[in-house]
Amino acid sequence: MLILGFKEGHDGGVVAIEDGKLLFALEAEKDSFPRYDRLTAEVITRAAGMLDRQPDVISLSGWVKGFHSVEPKLRAGYFGVGEGSIQDDPGKWFGKDVRIFSSTHERSHIMTAYGMAPDTAGKPHYALVWEGNIGDFYRIDEAGQVTHLKHVMTDPGNKYAYLFALADPKHPTGKGYFNYSHAGKQMALTAFAEEGPTTKAEQEVIDFILKQDGIVLGVSKDELKWSHLYNAGVDSQAYRNAARKHSDAIFERFFDYAQKNLTEGLPLQISGGCGLNCEWNARFRESGLFESVFVPPCPNDSGAALGTAIDAQHFYTGQATIDWDVYAGEHFVEDVTPDPAKYDTRPLVAAEVARFLEQGNIIGWARGRYEMGPRALGNRSILAAPFTEETTVRLNKIKGREGYRPIAPICLEEDADKWFVGAVQDPFMLFFNRVTTDALKAVTHIDGSARTQTVTRERNPGIAGLLEAFRDITGFSVLCNTSLNFNGRGFINTTSDLIKYGEEHGLDGYVVNDTFITKKA
Repeated sequence: MLILGFKEGHDGGVVAIEDGKLLFALEAEKDSFPRYDRLTAEVITRAAGMLDRQPDVISLSGWVKGFHSVEPKLRAGYFGVGEGSIQDDPGKWFGKDVRIFSSTHERSHIMTAYGMAPDTAGKPHYALVWEGNIGDFYRIDEAGQVTHLKHVMTDPGNKYAYLFALADPKHPTGKGYFNYSHAGKQMALTAFAEEGPTTKAEQEVIDFILKQDGIVLGVSKDELKWSHLYNAGVDSQAYRNAARKHSDAIFERFFDYAQKNLTEGLPLQISGGCGLNCEWNARFRESGLFESVFVPPCPNDSGAALGTAIDAQHFYTGQATIDWDVYAGEHFVEDVTPDPAKYDTRPLVAAEVARFLEQGNIIGWARGRYEMGPRALGNRSILAAPFTEETTVRLNKIKGREGYRPIAPICLEEDADKWFVGAVQDPFMLFFNRVTTDALKAVTHIDGSARTQTVTRERNPGIAGLLEAFRDITGFSVLCNTSLNFNGRGFINTTSDLIKYGEEHGLDGYVVNDTFITKKA
């Protein structure tokens, strides 16, 4: 059975699953399209070109006719896991009889994690979906049937990010305004908070935000002019202190329910955009409440097309588990040859690249197929040595982003416990851990945390070989790893874009598939 799946709206995507194996997962934003982009004819055409036959099933992620979850539903719609949450109809695809499958956006998140998690078949699990609009727990039985357990909070992701909007003078007043980048920035800024009890003023604004039914559509920030945080600036200590407590307040609502009610010790699967919050994930993993905690590499809407395709597979075959690789995007396109008058080009040798990095150079690394999800996991990365704070400053300048943003480390999994403690097996960069050495200043956040990706030769032999070579030179199998993209756009996927980016932003060299490229002296 060949299933071709689509996701409408922001973070659009196209996937294909054949007989339980993921063939590809393409995202609308990748190849330098705008971040969070909607599906385009370009992406759909590329996906069609990757198939050698017509699909048997078209899966369409439930969505809305508009931009907000409360608007009229499209196909199965946004909410629900019970009756009416799945649709199965006959249809045509370019003249071929097919099944048209749709299930709700809520189900897409559940099934993304369920189908990608290891060892799910025949075992019950808990699931948590927390994203912009949904904040709910579920139980999945041995047959993969989903039962809703508890609605904990409406709009947890939107409420989390709202504090940043409140403090940011650049964020407009009025209802309906939302910025997808705010949550990630706030996650970085909570680390700057001072220790201390929650003040009355902080508690009042946190309570106000959390009690709202719909924060983005229901409240304009000018209704909170009474708060000391209104347009206070995200660089203010008052905002940063409150952000830490706001984050804790949201997490504790969910954790309190889990601690009191999820008592079977089952594995927990986390999905939805809040699944990108590494601190929350680590707190769940370290709580001891669950046999294990799994977060897929695409927990936000970038995984919704896949989740609905998994749901379709489960509906028609009874099997949800898929065979997948995180590097499921398009191959890097070598559309131009670097100008020989400006660049030296030679075959990739890991030891030479490692020495180049050890000498303080920063490179763009683009090999094979791009990663699914928003995190650069070693195939579309900017890499640098991890030792100095000056490297952090330079990387953030190259990226065109704020100086408070941390740089993540990428590390050989076999060595991770030498320099990190906590969630030290993390192939998808989704859990915080603590840095235990002063040597890795470029990847150590202000509070001593790091968002470490761990790699093995089995998962990514190319980047593992580079880390081994860097260890031979420096003693550390760790590098700085940040995403290779123009500001506000998805991963770079062509040599022409890569060279353009490097020349505009000051990269010192490039690895393109099996070629090492450096500027002439």
